[in-house]
This record gives sequence, structure tokens and C-alpha cells, in this order.
Amino acid sequence: MSLPHDDSTPKTRAARPRGWLRVAVVGTMAILFVCAAVGFIGFLSQLRGVEIKPARNADGIVVLTGGSSRVSDAMQLLAGGYGKRLLISGVHPTNAVSDISRSLPDNQSLLGCCVDLDRSAVNTRSNASETRRWARERGFRSLIVVTSNYHMPRAIVELSHAMPDVTLIPFAVVGDRWREEPWWTSGTTLRLLLSEYAKYVAVEVRVRLADIGIEVMPETSDPTTPPPRRPATAQAN
Repeated sequence: MSLPHDDSTPKTRAARPRGWLRVAVVGTMAILFVCAAVGFIGFLSQLRGVEIKPARNADGIVVLTGGSSRVSDAMQLLAGGYGKRLLISGVHPTNAVSDISRSLPDNQSLLGCCVDLDRSAVNTRSNASETRRWARERGFRSLIVVTSNYHMPRAIVELSHAMPDVTLIPFAVVGDRWREEPWWTSGTTLRLLLSEYAKYVAVEVRVRLADIGIEVMPETSDPTTPPPRRPATAQAN
């Protein structure tokens, strides 16, 4: 009686684990892709397509520079009595009030009495830190937040983390490009949204870890050497 012949070889036995590993890697990548796609859709659902005036007034208004018409829209809200004072956060260190006033000729009186400039912030995280300092110094408990619609989700996460005791009222600025064409038809807008979504996810992860006591990216002090001169509202977020 002859024994069954084992035709397996070391090569075929080694190929089996590699096959399972390939399946596991592909499956994991597929799951991550689906999660990212679902998350991106959720991110897009937060973006307003039209500008809506705040439903209520607030103690103050903060505008995060970096996008067209953000500052002018914030000045209109201040002129309309939606807040007592306005903080323009992210003004380039070398710019003065006169640089902003030239672009806002109809709001000279407000610029002189009711507007503060923050020249320290260089990104959204430092925007939140400087806004917290400004709000605490003035005893403000509610703020209208003015920034572009695509930037608003990340800005609210950063500001809420920095000031959990302050009520935030978003005012999303909708740019002309957003109004004129669907975002999916413009490669530039799509790249902007994908980049902003990646930053938003990174901020969400960092903030959630910080909430449980894990600080993965401690905040550092601002650089002492200012970058080259740019317009007063050109700080990028």
C-alpha cells in the first residue's frame, strides 16, 4: 500500500501566506478608501453654498485672513451691529491699519474705533490661540467667526478646542468661484477641497487625542523673523 504523495513544495507553501497578505493589504486599502470617501462627503455637507447672516448678535467678531472678501464681509457685520469689536487675525507683521484702510475706504471710522489687528497668527491653530487671548482680555463670551466656507469646519474645530466656554457663530464667506461653477468641474477647486479635507481630518485627530491627554503636536511659539511683506490679508489658512 503506497502513501499519498505530498506534492506541496516549499515554494507553494510560501506563496500561500503572501497571497493572504496581498488580500489583506488590498482589503485594508479598499476600506480606507471608502472611509475617506464617506468622510469627504460628510465634509462637503458642512460647506454652505450661500452666505447667511448670523441669526443673532455676539459680543465680538473675528475674521481669519487668507481668502478674498473675508475682511470686507466682517466689516459689514461690524457696521451692522452684529458685534461690539472686530479682530482681524493673521495680519502680516509688517502691515499697518493704513494698508487695510486703503482696501476698505467706507469703513474708516470703524477701523479707528472698533477693530483690533492680530499680527502673531500664522495658521489656523495660532488664529485660535490669539482669538482666545483677545476674547478673554475683553470678557467676550460669544463670537461670530468669519472665514471661507471651505475653511470653516477646520476653523471651528480649532476655535472650539481653544475656547470651549465661548459660543461660536459661523459666518461662511462664499467666493465667486464657488458660486460660478460646481466644485467638481474645477480642478483647482477640487484640489483645494481635498487639501482642506486632509487638514481638517488631521486637526480632528489631534484635537480628539488632546482631549484625552495625548498631545501629539505641542503648540510652538511664533517665529521671530517675519516673512517677506505681503498684503494685509494674505496670511494663508
